[in-house]
Amino acid sequence: MAAWDTFLFLAVDGLTSGAVYALLGLGIVLIYLVTRVINIAHGDFAMLAAMTMVSLDQGRLPGTSYLLVAGVCLWGLLAIWSRRRAGWAAMCAPVLPTVAVAAAAVLLPMGLAALQAPALVNAAAAVLLVAALGPVFHRIAIEPIPRASVLVYIIVTLGMHLVLQGLTLQLWGPQAHSVAPLLGGSFSLGIVVVSYQSLLVVASTAVLVAALYLCFAHTLAGKALRACAVNRTGADLCGIQVASAGRRAFFLGAGLAAVAGVLIAPVVGVHYEMGFLIGLKGFVGATLGGLVSYPGAILGGLLIGSFESWFSYLSSAYRDALVFLLIIPLLLIQTARMKRRGAVHEH
Repeated sequence: MAAWDTFLFLAVDGLTSGAVYALLGLGIVLIYLVTRVINIAHGDFAMLAAMTMVSLDQGRLPGTSYLLVAGVCLWGLLAIWSRRRAGWAAMCAPVLPTVAVAAAAVLLPMGLAALQAPALVNAAAAVLLVAALGPVFHRIAIEPIPRASVLVYIIVTLGMHLVLQGLTLQLWGPQAHSVAPLLGGSFSLGIVVVSYQSLLVVASTAVLVAALYLCFAHTLAGKALRACAVNRTGADLCGIQVASAGRRAFFLGAGLAAVAGVLIAPVVGVHYEMGFLIGLKGFVGATLGGLVSYPGAILGGLLIGSFESWFSYLSSAYRDALVFLLIIPLLLIQTARMKRRGAVHEH
């Protein structure tokens, strides 16, 4: 009986963590398919969302607003510079959108902080702010090198990870923060206590997966992203703006990571170094589908969460090391599968 109770406890814990890693893996796969970018800084979006929620819960303007304002202003300056030969009217066109987005990035969180908004509202605002950072990230770091190799993109996103981590350290400090659950309370499953927060994590993941499926299958924007994922050159020839599709992919990917961040924040301590670790676990899950399969990313995330839970039970000191060791057999299996099929990825 004790063994069954232990199994239930580890299964619930693994499902909760796995749902978070599945969201991160989905974002990694989406960004890679559309832009061919393996985003090392993907987990930092989750970290920024958690930090943003901490600031909003404390009634302070989050550092994410400063990052978004700086990024949007830099985007505006780049847009003005690119139109310098088109006349003053064209150069002034980006000014109003830049000012509007920058003002919204400050006024929205200031209003929520002043009103002491409920936790769910703060979580939604954190997701929105971090999702808006996604296109800014793409415009500043990716668009200047549109035809770079995967290795170059890895180096660029690694540099952005270090920049974001350093800025987070300056804006929020080195101390860890705690966040109250978005849904309090729990219920009993045998002798295992399941929190409503865990149910929220799993339910949110299921809803977002269904929403992504409907978006890709039944909307014009979703079909444009699928076209870019299949053949970027062909999509460009068909009139689809590849750069715009990349921004949308980063918006959705950053949004998924932000949701993962606000969901996992009440479960683990929030600190400036958490992003790389959970992002890497999401990447390990995404590799199960070869970085090209959404169902594979979901399944991989759930498996990584389950393995992490069991490894914590067997040897908590080596939990992360054992989880990351899984990437070696996964990559070997993927390579052998591709060789059997005679398939060579174009990138």
